[in-house]
Amino acid sequence: MAGLGEYRRKRDAARTPEPVPAEDPARGADNTFVIQEHHASRLHWDVRLERDGVLVSWAVPKGLPTEPGDIRLAVHTEDHPMEYADFEGEIPKGEYGGGRMVIWDRGTYATVKWSDREVAVVFAGTRVQGKYTFFHGGKSAKDWMVRRSDPPQRSDWVSLPDTVEPMLASPGALPRLEDDDDWAYEFKWDGVRALARVDGGRLRLFSRKGNDITATYPELRMLGEELGSTQVWLDGEIVAFVNGKPSFPALQKRMHVDDERLTRRLAADFPVTYVVFDVLHLDGRPCANLPYTERRVLLVDLALRGAHWNTSPSYPGEGPAVLETAREQELEGIIAKRLTSRYYPGRRSQEWVKIADLRAAEVVIGGWRPGEGRRSGVFGSLMLGIPSPAGLRYVGQVGTGFTDDMLDTIMAKLRRLARKTPPFHNEVPRERARGAHWVRPTLVGEVVFRDWTPDGRLRAPSWRGLRPDKSPSDVEGWTDDGR
Repeated sequence: MAGLGEYRRKRDAARTPEPVPAEDPARGADNTFVIQEHHASRLHWDVRLERDGVLVSWAVPKGLPTEPGDIRLAVHTEDHPMEYADFEGEIPKGEYGGGRMVIWDRGTYATVKWSDREVAVVFAGTRVQGKYTFFHGGKSAKDWMVRRSDPPQRSDWVSLPDTVEPMLASPGALPRLEDDDDWAYEFKWDGVRALARVDGGRLRLFSRKGNDITATYPELRMLGEELGSTQVWLDGEIVAFVNGKPSFPALQKRMHVDDERLTRRLAADFPVTYVVFDVLHLDGRPCANLPYTERRVLLVDLALRGAHWNTSPSYPGEGPAVLETAREQELEGIIAKRLTSRYYPGRRSQEWVKIADLRAAEVVIGGWRPGEGRRSGVFGSLMLGIPSPAGLRYVGQVGTGFTDDMLDTIMAKLRRLARKTPPFHNEVPRERARGAHWVRPTLVGEVVFRDWTPDGRLRAPSWRGLRPDKSPSDVEGWTDDGR
């Protein structure tokens, strides 16, 4: 496994800051190791073991496994010079291995077995300790794997869950002034909820319903590389900002698009930001049972700030001021979170309260009325309902807030859902039902409105957009007070 011939052939000392020694060094104690985090075209970790005067090297795409018995790919690469054990820096773009390289861990190791097909060692580093086995696992000389043989380094280590459900807020009013210090306040972003799972520098995004939406937002993938070896579940909101303000219509152009070429173009035209507001699992530790204040410290310590991701600000004990700022900035509202609250996956809780100036409601489309004038050929208004124990309850219609693109997109969907009878269990006023076209109640949208009328209708509703991330069963049901 020894020799620097291939290493030298791939590098020009005049073009790279990497060490390119002219001569091979003398053999050492064969007990030094270094692991370098390498932000090349794809993030990986280079594991290097001193052997016969060189560093025998493997590129491990997801980093060394943390669980006993877990097996990961380890690509055997060319031997590196011993001087490489101290190398950190930026390899120029266009050069072999171009990208940033930092030392992730270093220390000593003991050899358990060393052969051409299997290398078993015990690491004694700052971050990595215990027995790992590298073994040849394919036809090519580069095809190796690595397995962790020992239990996790911490006895309380808990594996990163495969799935997590989001906690939901309850609608309500601003907490009483005398209770203000018991709460923290965050802005309510006009986006879509998304949970992020990061393992081995790879990011996966999941919608509120658990659908994998990673391919829809390619500009967010670099967050995984930024977190590197951190294993974490994050909770946040995907937001499209236009002129510094959240724009749900702009975000709608991105939702549920997963064609690779189209998502790249849309990412350039309508970029999104992942606004992170909670951490649910971090490096082997579940966080859901921790109070909000402790989870917030863990989140802030992650220092999530990049071109397409940021940490949502939090303001303890400043409810009235935060709500006034939201109104001035024309934001959707704020969320009040009790400082002692834990995280309840998949549950709606009074520990989180959403407070809005303009109310927002998710609604189910049950029909449409034809448009006139410039809207001839499309709908003039949509007939809306909200689920109730008796069925879909008619709550009014909306005819404002639509762009031309929205009109065409929604109209195309409505034509495919035609039915002969109203889907509402209560009677639609005769003047509203006259000339209406009914549809199967499968499309979910969102409106903002001023208040509920005494007869249970939306007062002054305005359309915000379709919610293809939700189904009618996700829409909050009807109560006696219209909420």
